[in-house]
Amino acid sequence: MQFQAAAQKKTKGINPFQFQIQKKVTGRYGAVVSAHPLASRVGLSILQQGGNAVDAAIAVQLALAVVHPSAGNIGGGGFFIARLSDGRTVALDYREKAPGRASRDMYLDSMGKPNMALSQDGRLSSGVPGTIAGLFASMKYAKLPFAKLIQPAIDLAEKGFTLTEKEAASLNGSKQEFQTTNSNPPVFVKEAGWKAGDTLIQRDLAGTLKRIRDLGQKGFYEGETARLIVAEMKKANGIIGYDDLKNYHAIERKPVQFNYKGYEIISMPLPSSGGLILQQCMKMVEDRNIGSLGFQSPAAVQLMVEAERRSFADRAKYLGDPDFVKVPLNTLVSATYLKERMKDFVPGLAGNSKSIGAGMIPHESMETTHLSVVDKWGNAVSATTTLNNGYGSKTVIEGAGFIMNDEMDDFSVKPGVPNMFGAIGGEANAIAPGKRMLSSMTPAIVLKNHRPYLVTGTPGGTTIPTSVFQTILNIIEFNLSTEDAVNLPKFHHQWLPDVIIVEQGFPAVTIEALHGMGYHTNKAGSIGRTELIRISNGTVEAVGDKRGDDDAEAY
Repeated sequence: MQFQAAAQKKTKGINPFQFQIQKKVTGRYGAVVSAHPLASRVGLSILQQGGNAVDAAIAVQLALAVVHPSAGNIGGGGFFIARLSDGRTVALDYREKAPGRASRDMYLDSMGKPNMALSQDGRLSSGVPGTIAGLFASMKYAKLPFAKLIQPAIDLAEKGFTLTEKEAASLNGSKQEFQTTNSNPPVFVKEAGWKAGDTLIQRDLAGTLKRIRDLGQKGFYEGETARLIVAEMKKANGIIGYDDLKNYHAIERKPVQFNYKGYEIISMPLPSSGGLILQQCMKMVEDRNIGSLGFQSPAAVQLMVEAERRSFADRAKYLGDPDFVKVPLNTLVSATYLKERMKDFVPGLAGNSKSIGAGMIPHESMETTHLSVVDKWGNAVSATTTLNNGYGSKTVIEGAGFIMNDEMDDFSVKPGVPNMFGAIGGEANAIAPGKRMLSSMTPAIVLKNHRPYLVTGTPGGTTIPTSVFQTILNIIEFNLSTEDAVNLPKFHHQWLPDVIIVEQGFPAVTIEALHGMGYHTNKAGSIGRTELIRISNGTVEAVGDKRGDDDAEAY
């Protein structure tokens, strides 16, 4: 696919007005896969200029904030994991936080009924953004100066770039919400409608990025940008204040790490539920020889569905921000507990979420984007960031040019009430000032013979951990090619609602067999947009998901 507009000034060797989307590439030294070809090209350029995988990941995240506004962000947050060439593993948590004025029942009316519109749209739905703090926290592992890493994003914002057909349609689809939510039409609204080949210029965002370049983290969390954020909040019912911004900090946490048949899996810990769900699912199927059952066979799908069902039931009851609640992590991933969880699994007979809830614990205590990067030194980065819904809260900070998240909806607004992704939450994920809301993001790195083998992740709300689970098994159990592992139809189960979601094109014979076992299925247009890199026999192979404008670059 190729996109072009009238010839304009190129951005440091990258032409933002004429570019192609590559779905699969191979190289010898390094690779980048992200949701947009311009962002992937920025990352590759950083690698070619001597930057490492962390440098490239920082530059790609900043570029995505410009060229992928529905999910790329500086008004949201995310999670970053890395496996460094010296063997160290890193997990950075820059998830959004509830503002200091947040309260447990802030989205309930006088009758105790939840008003989900308040938690999902507009200024009150925004948590304190974490992305910029996360990027500066990751700089300790980078090689190049931050000014060099942010400049491509500044150029793309200031000089513009060509919209793809999917981007134009996406912006047009959100036009009404942008107009309703903002006091003045933001740059993302074009009265006559956007079309492929149009140029999107974001001068206010360029100004914000320049303040970050010149002033560092304070260029976002203090000074002019902070003033603009607080002023935007005060226009309606937003509650983010100066202290919330100034006091935000990213946290370095201990990664989730576990062994699966000789492979070492590294993923994100709480407050992302993704790493824990991935560990539970993989360990629940590990001793059942799933590879012999066959890819997308009824038996294999059933086994995976029942593992997913049980892990999401545990998510609903036990998981939350570990800085606020005691989570029985050791028990939840113990071999004894997981064996007990699968004790009532019956091959050929559907489980039931009314009778299968969370496990018994002894007293102990849908718009996101992903990027994968590897470099020539053996560093690997997997990072997933989000605004939550497409274009987040739809609130654009006037004068600063970026979209704020609607991440407060990822809290349990009321125990037992599903969020926009249908996820059920309990007291562990209740709203509290300064608390980080539970997430499903699952950046993942798989080691083989103690070296990076797979780097992967995806957007997709609650479908994220199940998609990563399937992608990894597709390769190491079912021996699929990287392209097939990413692009063939996926499925998803999350305990409640008690239904298997299947993508278009999922085998009809398998669906029929599942119905015969007693399962209910619904069809979905698409599930996730997986970014995958595999390093094998001296070759780096990168694949961008066919479901979007995702692009792979390598050299």
